[in-house]
Amino acid sequence: MGEEVPLPPKTQQRLLLLQQLYQQLQNLMARKQQLQLELMEVENALKALEKVGDDTPVYKSIGSLLIRSEKAELVQELEDKKTFLNLRIEQVEREEERAREQIEDLRTKLRKEGVRV
Repeated sequence: MGEEVPLPPKTQQRLLLLQQLYQQLQNLMARKQQLQLELMEVENALKALEKVGDDTPVYKSIGSLLIRSEKAELVQELEDKKTFLNLRIEQVEREEERAREQIEDLRTKLRKEGVRV
């Protein structure tokens, strides 16, 4: 059995950064999934409101309370939230893509240094 040669400090730093980027990517993917679920809930609420007449009482949940609200006001709130969620999802997707590119770049550099990743 041969002796293990320690990795150069620069390679060790790259491996640590690679590990951090994988963790960041995992967190971003979880965040995106959470936002997508929230978006689905908003879209389902909007669909349900479409089926309700304008004169039908509607309620919104605030904490543990249900508060009576105007349908048009509630629809507007949900539309605003939907827009916000779509923007956040796009932002997370851009961050995700950037992390993937950085991971691939690091993997290429590490392979050139003889490290299998």
